[in-house]
Amino acid sequence: MSSGLRDSFGREIRDLRISVTDRCNFRCLYCLPETEEASNFYRATRGKQEGEPAPEKIRYTWKPRKEILTYEEIHRFVSIAASLGVEKLRITGGEPLLRHELPRLIQGLSQIDGIQDLALTSNGFSFARHANALKEAGLNRMPFSLDSLDPVNFHKMTGRNGLEEVLESIQLAKRLSFEPIKVNAVVIRDMNDHELEALVEFGRSQGIVMRFIEFMPLDAGKAWQKEKVVSRDEMLEKLCSRFDLVALPQKHAAETAQRWRHADGRGEIGIVAPVSAPFCGHCNRIRLTADGQLRTCLFSHHEHDFKSLLRQNASDQALEDLLVHAVRGKEKGHSIGQASFVQPDRTMSFIGG
Repeated sequence: MSSGLRDSFGREIRDLRISVTDRCNFRCLYCLPETEEASNFYRATRGKQEGEPAPEKIRYTWKPRKEILTYEEIHRFVSIAASLGVEKLRITGGEPLLRHELPRLIQGLSQIDGIQDLALTSNGFSFARHANALKEAGLNRMPFSLDSLDPVNFHKMTGRNGLEEVLESIQLAKRLSFEPIKVNAVVIRDMNDHELEALVEFGRSQGIVMRFIEFMPLDAGKAWQKEKVVSRDEMLEKLCSRFDLVALPQKHAAETAQRWRHADGRGEIGIVAPVSAPFCGHCNRIRLTADGQLRTCLFSHHEHDFKSLLRQNASDQALEDLLVHAVRGKEKGHSIGQASFVQPDRTMSFIGG
């Protein structure tokens, strides 16, 4: 089926990421760096740059509940998007499991014609309380975030003691057959890059897919520095010196991760490299923020207001027209690392991963 959502560069939009809340129970230093550990990390880093002050510890203000899309509004938007060719949905946040009665939304979305894959990305801390209901509601996949296997380092990166809960959630997801289980780690130089090999060993032992993501400029403190990015090639060189890895072909052109399997067949890794090896040329994704703004790129500076249309009870045709128009203007790509790059005002917690 040909998608009715095609941008000016010929890319067909099949993938929709939906943030259902900007709230999060973690304070990851690459997203909401509110903790003293995060301030110390950035202060030490910035101190190396002559004359530049350390970033202040931030305090993020959550959006009022009335500004967040209702489940009915999300369902209506997805129905329009699916009628135009969107096939994959990923529910994100913030931490989506903080949203009240989330299985109700999952159940509704899973029944929309045309939706073939429905995933939910979580930090895993409270997954156990919702796991069975999510499975029964029709959720297909549960990617988790896990940046460290060391309890002390886990606290430094996430702002709380929650490693044990996350590890238990991964085991529960395996028992409930959320397959394949993918675990994402954001890699930051001088923070957790020394744990790459341990995380790969963990993936091999658990039969899960480990994915390593380059550090991106989406933190609320706007303290990102390219020097803290561990590039795809650097990660791969380090891992190939320890493991016998075999490159895997792409499943489709829009796949975000480059993948490798272990030669003995025990496990798979992926590297998502938006900074050192951008994949913008085949991007088939759009994002709906928690407050109903459509973003055609993770690093967009312009948003399209769907909440207003939804709350004005606009016609399906009006929603479809705006969606087609927005996609047609999708950016060719981001400009991370270039002099022209400006970090977006929105943090990852509001845009959705």
